[in-house]
Amino acid sequence: MLLIYLFIIGLILGSFYNVVGLRVPVKKSIVKPRSACTDCGHNLQAYELVPVLSYLFQRGKCRHCGVRISPLYPIVELLTGLLFVLALVTLGWTPELLFALTLISLFMIIFVSDIQYMLIPDRILLSFAVIFIIERLIWPLSPWWDSLVGCAIGFFLLLAIAVVSNGGMGGGDIKLFALLGFALGAKLVLLTFFLATIYGAVFGLLAMLVGKVKRGNPIPFGPFIAAGALSAYFFGKEIWLYYLQIF
Repeated sequence: MLLIYLFIIGLILGSFYNVVGLRVPVKKSIVKPRSACTDCGHNLQAYELVPVLSYLFQRGKCRHCGVRISPLYPIVELLTGLLFVLALVTLGWTPELLFALTLISLFMIIFVSDIQYMLIPDRILLSFAVIFIIERLIWPLSPWWDSLVGCAIGFFLLLAIAVVSNGGMGGGDIKLFALLGFALGAKLVLLTFFLATIYGAVFGLLAMLVGKVKRGNPIPFGPFIAAGALSAYFFGKEIWLYYLQIF
């Protein structure tokens, strides 16, 4: 029952994170106006806003004008629900679960904003920085200064890459890694960078092979940071042990 409950909460919050990720980067209120079709402006009713199900029942189209609805909406809703369940299964009903849900929430918003605008808003990072500081004061890493070291490593590592690549790394990515370093600590932020780079490289190569991305064109790195960080957070110990066994 707890898994089902948390999954439903994740679906609902995923719908809200879509709104935040789409509106905050363009400086729109997340409260008003009401959600509407981006093509015809039709105000969506409650039955048209049921996470995932509304998209399926409407066959991915607006009921008013028939224009296709972006699959990003149900993907984020479903992914948030599944990740919430993964957090509960992995961590159990413990205080650390709250931190995990906060981390997932940050990444869902970044996933939307970076894909849609290739932008990670400072307003989002600042809001979550306050939350992470409070959570790490209540449940600090061991040792406590690992958060400060991780923050410094995350910031200067990405800054160095941005300087060497002449702007190949965005400012939002740099700030995000500093925040992740504080939240996860030195070891996990380094593992996050390693995994995010692998994920991004594999996706970039596959996208070029199928003609979806041209060589030299930028792609949003935020989703790969999210995938790398969540992989490191949930499975970091197993990944390190596997690496040590190989080498």
